[in-house]
Amino acid sequence: MGPRSIFKKRLKLLKLPFVVMDDFVRNKLTEWDLSEWIKRFEEHKIDTKSLYLLNDQDIADLIPKVGPRSKFKMSLKLLKKEQNTANPETVDSSAQVCPSTSDTSDKVKRESDLQGESSQWQPPAKKQRLANKPGSDSEEIILSDVKNIMRCVHQKIPPRDNRLNKFLTEKIKDLETDKREVVGVFGKIGAGKSSLINAVIGEKDLLSSGNISACTSVMIKVEANKDNSKYEANIEFITKKEWKDELWFSKNFLRDNADQESDQRDDDDCEDIVEKLSALYGEDWKNKSPDDLMNDKYFKEIPEFLIPECPIPKGKTLTVETAKELSAKLVRYTRSDPKDGGRDVKRWYWPLVKCVTIKVPNNDLLKHVTLVDLPGNGDINKSRDTMWKTVVGSCSTVWIVTEINRAASEREAWEILESASSFMGNGGQCQHIHFICTKSDLIEDSEDHSAADVRAFILKTNDRAKKAVREKFSKLKKVKKHFSDESFKVFTVSSKQFLKKKRLDRDDTEIPKLQEFLQDLNDCHSETLNYVSGARGILSLIQWASRRRRDDIKTAVNKVLQQKMRDELDKVRKPMKETYLAFEKCLSEGVEKSKRSCEKDLKSVIHPNKSGSGFHGTLKCIVQHDGIHKTTKGEKINLNMKLSSCLTESIDEEFKKTFPNEGECGPFNGVLNSFSLDTKMMKEKTEYKDVELQLRFLSTEEEQIKAKLNNTIRDRKKSIYSSLTTTIETNMQKCYDVSKQIEGDGMLRKIRETMVKHVLGSKDVMFQEAKAVMLKQLDDLMRDILDDLEKTMQDSIELSLKTDGVSIPDVTLELVMVKNHYKELQGREAQTKNH
Repeated sequence: MGPRSIFKKRLKLLKLPFVVMDDFVRNKLTEWDLSEWIKRFEEHKIDTKSLYLLNDQDIADLIPKVGPRSKFKMSLKLLKKEQNTANPETVDSSAQVCPSTSDTSDKVKRESDLQGESSQWQPPAKKQRLANKPGSDSEEIILSDVKNIMRCVHQKIPPRDNRLNKFLTEKIKDLETDKREVVGVFGKIGAGKSSLINAVIGEKDLLSSGNISACTSVMIKVEANKDNSKYEANIEFITKKEWKDELWFSKNFLRDNADQESDQRDDDDCEDIVEKLSALYGEDWKNKSPDDLMNDKYFKEIPEFLIPECPIPKGKTLTVETAKELSAKLVRYTRSDPKDGGRDVKRWYWPLVKCVTIKVPNNDLLKHVTLVDLPGNGDINKSRDTMWKTVVGSCSTVWIVTEINRAASEREAWEILESASSFMGNGGQCQHIHFICTKSDLIEDSEDHSAADVRAFILKTNDRAKKAVREKFSKLKKVKKHFSDESFKVFTVSSKQFLKKKRLDRDDTEIPKLQEFLQDLNDCHSETLNYVSGARGILSLIQWASRRRRDDIKTAVNKVLQQKMRDELDKVRKPMKETYLAFEKCLSEGVEKSKRSCEKDLKSVIHPNKSGSGFHGTLKCIVQHDGIHKTTKGEKINLNMKLSSCLTESIDEEFKKTFPNEGECGPFNGVLNSFSLDTKMMKEKTEYKDVELQLRFLSTEEEQIKAKLNNTIRDRKKSIYSSLTTTIETNMQKCYDVSKQIEGDGMLRKIRETMVKHVLGSKDVMFQEAKAVMLKQLDDLMRDILDDLEKTMQDSIELSLKTDGVSIPDVTLELVMVKNHYKELQGREAQTKNH
């Protein structure tokens, strides 16, 4: 058999596994609302390239029904048109077609009814990406192609019970990751959060806005709908038990408050409770007991609320065709103004709602980004508050939204930033704080000034506002403990002018800057490159393992790698030990300071420097909710955080240095990121030429495990930091439980005495225990990191060197294909850096 025959045979074998339906075709059918035809396309083995070659008869055979067939033909036509526009150099070669990731079905659905308006609301980031980065949209195909290759390789690995096959199977599974960035959006009612989010993602009617009484306890997430082309919302409720407990407390609070003298009543908290009960029950709540108010008749429209608790609550799902329809249906779950939802609405369910997740179809900016409209500073409901802390802690970026006319002096916006800073900084993973000044175009029209003068005046006002906000930020000592000046940016935006362009150019509104920022967060290049790099490493190992190698080379390489690993682990272990000692010293100082100041800190909460009028209700709320209370003005009282403040302050600086959110250094002063077996250098030496593929695999493994461990550290450092407050709360629980039972005459005095007695009696143990718990968690993390790093690399070295090649498939051609994709992606990355 000659060289040509061998090549043809191997090429045929290469092609056979991949003539199957790929992710790109499956995703497009789903995006075009044609998912019911996926199975038929699979049966006919329609892949990316054959999709572009379908003629009318092929389409008729695949989709016999006229309606869906017409929709498919229009969508495919637009897809081809977009491809030709985005990459004209690929038009003439069907073998090199690179489909666009643009939102085709969005155009099909809206072309007739939105005309030019939709193009104005379309996020420009997508258009710029297609125009400025030729070929970048083909990354979706590259990723799909390599995933198909690895899927077929996975199927070729024999299901035999040996370590290497199990190892390879797990490594292929580990390639799949879902990168998701969370952007938290804070701001008081009327600041323009809804309009801002609508403008940035290009959905004018998604979130309702206006002068309404919005519910401040509901968290609203906005993300991509990857399943179909509908607008969906999933509404998650608090549990029946939580609501029943809240009813009992509310009724008792109102009763006790009514029994107080007029100057001792807590009218603010009463108004908050009355608003909540009236929204759900109308007037019924006034003359009924909590048990009566739990009757199923009040919840017949939300049967999901009545379902017994389960580990993964399903919630209520709303599915509609347009953003406007979804917005109208969501009103009664997120708002409290009857005028906003029509006069026919009799019951408002927002008091029962924990979170609303809105899914938007065909939106590139949300592909790997979730925007979260957040309440200012948590909630008194424990499950809501826990969710709030979790989401805030997971934000890589936070937007603080306020009106431009009072940006530097707006008390609530800056209080939100200060109160949440520890959850975002040392207790979270936030890298960027964007202070967004809205309504930057609000000036009176004047016939005496030209359009150019008005624009110049607005831009000058914007610059002054930015300067004032930056000066204000520089004075926030508490926030600066967690964030540097480099992480803080100011934007002056106008959502209205972004669409109308009456006074300002599109770029002047700064909405495009925010879109560009989201696009950078959302950029799938790193996802594609990481997957392809990992696949290349695994295929290198399989290819090397399928061939027999000299044992003397294996032994020599193993000896070098084992010694190098021991040396590198020691380099990681030493700074970790130093870090532990540094925290131990800081916490010892914090314990002593806490003992000295705990009585003063306690009394600052239970004996505030203001008139005692009505404070008995506030204190009752504090103990009822285990040390936490949120006033009607939005002020958050957290006694547990106050008592642990000396401990957290003692470690803030060291914690930020050890677990930085900003920069490229990485945790533990960068020692983990510096860990290296020097496999790249070994590959260049001639004596290791026979193990080049194995060294390439180890290099990939090294990067993969470091990325995994960095994510582990990022997640666990949050609980380490919060453990100080959590331990204090646990120690205070007995005090809260006793105080909850105190009623009648002298209630305020008795609760105060109980709390002072408990804190003073526990201080010698409580703060020491908080220190011990945090150090234990830190020590556990460091041990786990070292163990995981050593075990993973040890297994990789051992399995890659000690296999005899039995039952391992040949992947020569697959490796060639993946290597070509990898080189192409590296070339684009280098090109991007040069620009």
